[in-house]
Formats: sequence, C-alpha cells, structure tokens
Amino acid sequence: MKTYSAKPADIERGWYVIDAEGLVLGRLAAFIADRIRGKHKPIWTPHMDCGDHIVVVNAEKIALTGNKRQQKIYYRHTGYAGGIKEERADKILAGRFPERVLIKAVERMISKGPLRKQVMRKLHVYKGPEHPHRAQKPVAIDFATLNRKNSVKETVDG
Repeated sequence: MKTYSAKPADIERGWYVIDAEGLVLGRLAAFIADRIRGKHKPIWTPHMDCGDHIVVVNAEKIALTGNKRQQKIYYRHTGYAGGIKEERADKILAGRFPERVLIKAVERMISKGPLRKQVMRKLHVYKGPEHPHRAQKPVAIDFATLNRKNSVKETVDG
C-alpha cells in the first residue's frame, strides 16, 4: 500500500460562511484554522494547500471569555528603537478594524512557512453582516450548535 499524496487536480475547494456573533474567539479560530488548512479532509497532504474558503461575518460581535476583553493585550512593533505599541482587545473590537482580532488568532494557529500566506488568503473576515462573496454560494455553518461551549450565552441581570 502506497502513501496517498494529493495532486492539485484532486483538490476541491468549498465556500462556507460563519456568523461570529456570540461565538468564542479561540474555539472559532481553531475550527477555521483546520478548515482553511484542509486538515478536516481525508485527502489532506502536508505540503499542499487543500483547504476551503471561509467567510466570517459579524466579526465585531465575537465573544472573549473571562476578563480577556479588558486584559488581553496585542503588541506590535513600529521597527524603530523603543517602538513597541500595545492595544487591548476591547479597543480593537470597538475600533475601525475589529476583524483583525480573529485574523491574528487564526494566523497564529497556522504554522509558519511558505504555505501560511497562501492558506490565509482563503480567510475572508468582515465586521458587518454583509459580504461580497454571494456569487460563490457559500454554505452556512452553524458553529454554535457543534458544541455548547462554542457560544457565550448573554445573561441579563434583572
């Protein structure tokens, strides 16, 4: 029996849409990382890009558990000496580009290498409920129903 290795002609890419409203960031990022890498498919081959396209809408409504919304800090460097900048997750999610929180979470779950850039091109994240990929007819994935821990239930104190 020989080891199977996928060829570019064997790979079929699907389009999926996920509504991120109320979903837990880390769990959603892990799910997306597997899907865009192609590890959920039986034909997965480590050196090939076998993954599907994932469209995520409502990225600004994603949930962080515990106190992460106020305490999680994202660092970046300007390139100059002493140029480290920090920003809290709640400020990023309330700001102009809230989709960056999910993009960074997924990006950090994919191993560094030549395929990372190619794989990350298949992730399409939008802050509102609309996306320009209607022509591809993406299939909706109800991620919240896969596991009860995937979404945060909002409690209203009376």
